[in-house]
Amino acid sequence: MRSISSTRRLRLAAAAVTLAIALTGCADEVSGNGANSGGGKTSGDTVKIMVGGLDKVIYLPAVLTQRLGFFQEQGLDVRLLTEPAGVQATTALVAGEVQGVVGFYDHTLDLQAKGKQVESVVQLAQTPGEVEVVSKKAEDGLASPADFKGKKLGVTGLGSSTDFLTKYLAVRNGVKVGDFTPVAVGAGQTFVSALQQGSIDGGMTTDPTVAQILAQGTGKVLVDLRTPEGSRAALGGLYPASSLYMNTSWVNGHKETVHKLAGAFVKTLAWMAAHSPEEIAAKMPADYAKGGKELYVQAVRNTLPMFTRDGVMPADGPKTVHDVLKAFNPTIRNADIDLEKTYTTEFVRKAG
Repeated sequence: MRSISSTRRLRLAAAAVTLAIALTGCADEVSGNGANSGGGKTSGDTVKIMVGGLDKVIYLPAVLTQRLGFFQEQGLDVRLLTEPAGVQATTALVAGEVQGVVGFYDHTLDLQAKGKQVESVVQLAQTPGEVEVVSKKAEDGLASPADFKGKKLGVTGLGSSTDFLTKYLAVRNGVKVGDFTPVAVGAGQTFVSALQQGSIDGGMTTDPTVAQILAQGTGKVLVDLRTPEGSRAALGGLYPASSLYMNTSWVNGHKETVHKLAGAFVKTLAWMAAHSPEEIAAKMPADYAKGGKELYVQAVRNTLPMFTRDGVMPADGPKTVHDVLKAFNPTIRNADIDLEKTYTTEFVRKAG
């Protein structure tokens, strides 16, 4: 159970982010550059969604849906909060502080093993979109996951999906989980700084951070999980990752709201499939392009292959995720996981 101080910190952080996003939305409405469904123009259902890093390209559909006005079109008042480590976003969901999370599907299996019933209602991605990078300083001794032994490897947070995937890459390549050190370094600039300062030898991160690292010459790609081909090669199959997941009990009690959410996200996925990386990037907040506009467009282009076009779970995806998790996680390995309860296609098929 989390301490009272931890709960208070999480609530204060969520409140601060809510305020920041509300202010950004007001600026967007004045300039005409986007739409904010939390801007007070909607009197419909209010839903708080925690995103595992609003500026990460792997979670781009969340902010894009808001910017395109699709939440508002459905009569929804959606408040997007941010928490860079997915494990903390999941904690907020289980605690009832938010109604949904845009994060990795694999948390639904992890939570079921712990007695919590959570399900993906919109599957945004068919691959992780993650990249294992190695610093220039450490590249001579770190040519593949088989060299993880003795290394310090960055993850967004302990118990996060980057932590899960890093452990699996190690085990699949003959390295025991206890033979390397996972280091929680967050994402974005904190990850880049850790790589530059030698606090980590390598680590798992996403675009636009990857694009910045490559442009700066700070590191290079070791394993690329942004494409279906990369996912199959490294993980043995498609690995459904970014998704909108929610407590099953909440879903069952608010089906009309979930149907509206699914409709908004599916419309965004279809919009993305019909537009160029440049057009997609142009709809996003300007401050997300920390490395510059051209670099951000490239980050979007590199990551687009990970997204589904209809929000439907890939048929073989849940099994791949289960196989990956149980390879290193005894809790998952010893649990009787019912994969059919970790996701639903009911809402996205109606939205299609």
